[in-house]
Amino acid sequence: MRIAFYGSSLVSAYWNGAATYYRGLLRALASRGYEITFYEPDVYDRQKHRDIDPPTWCRVVVYEGSVAAMKRAAAEAAGADIVVKASGVGFEDDLLLEEVLAAARPTALKIFWDVDAPATLAGLKAAPDHPLRSTLASLDLVLTYGGGDPVVRSYRAIGARECIPVYNALDPQTHHPVAPDPRFAADLAFLGNRLPDRESRVEAFFLDPASKLPERRFLLGGAGWHDKPLPASVAYIGHVPTADHNAFNATPKAVLNISRSSMAENGFSPATRVFEAAGAGACLITDAWEGIDLFLKPQEEVLVARDGRDVAELMCSLSAGDARQIGQRALSRVLGEHTYAHRASEVDQIFRRWFKRPGAAE
Repeated sequence: MRIAFYGSSLVSAYWNGAATYYRGLLRALASRGYEITFYEPDVYDRQKHRDIDPPTWCRVVVYEGSVAAMKRAAAEAAGADIVVKASGVGFEDDLLLEEVLAAARPTALKIFWDVDAPATLAGLKAAPDHPLRSTLASLDLVLTYGGGDPVVRSYRAIGARECIPVYNALDPQTHHPVAPDPRFAADLAFLGNRLPDRESRVEAFFLDPASKLPERRFLLGGAGWHDKPLPASVAYIGHVPTADHNAFNATPKAVLNISRSSMAENGFSPATRVFEAAGAGACLITDAWEGIDLFLKPQEEVLVARDGRDVAELMCSLSAGDARQIGQRALSRVLGEHTYAHRASEVDQIFRRWFKRPGAAE
């Protein structure tokens, strides 16, 4: 079956946290025989910061960030059996969804794939006239990057025919254990771009513990932190290319995951970093959120911190040997249950169950 997938970017992870998710899942679907074309707009300088070449397993169409070019790209949905419009494409999202649905064949399976469901649902709640509300009736399915039952209930309540979470996972081809790299030597490392709904949590879970442990080495990676006052124990290294993520995760004693506020409040939304770190055999410390135990077992495969005080206490008590054991258990768990091959099997079943289903949206 042919899939037309409209998303933010497949070839660039620059200010694009969904890139790993798209790559792992679509590569695994391609291995199951799907013919995929990924359409992405040339916006936010992502094309200037490509970190992979267009892959052999997916045709990539980059279109100009203009309405005319977007409409031409949307018109190509007419040739697909499955049409997917993701959230957060970054250019005229509402109009793109409208154009894609207008172009899709009546028999095509039409899907909205929400890669930031808590934020989308918050926007829908704040705007009763949001265009997506009226469009839900034209869609067969809403798939989400995460969110669990709270997101499923919310989408059904506002008119979605069905909502099914498809969680992040590990792509062992791209994220795996590597030798330590001295550039990333640290007791605790955090990698994440500076975002408004994450910054206060980074202060609480990372910067505050760093200020209380001046004898430890903390490492901060990600874009946007250059003008942020940092404790003396924190070394800031800026944007970390995806090619260095394995070494960044494998080198420190532990790495830290800090969810954005909306994700933490909603729960059931593991970030891509969770699986990237586990895939590298890292000892992961994560902020607390409901649903962690669906993916990794707390205190055995992942360490959970309720606040910055917990992070500081963990760093004082965690031995190098214990950290290695936790990382190895996490690696075994994600390889056994949480790869994109596992997720693609789930998605393949969803597609086949819903394709040409009687009563599908037209």
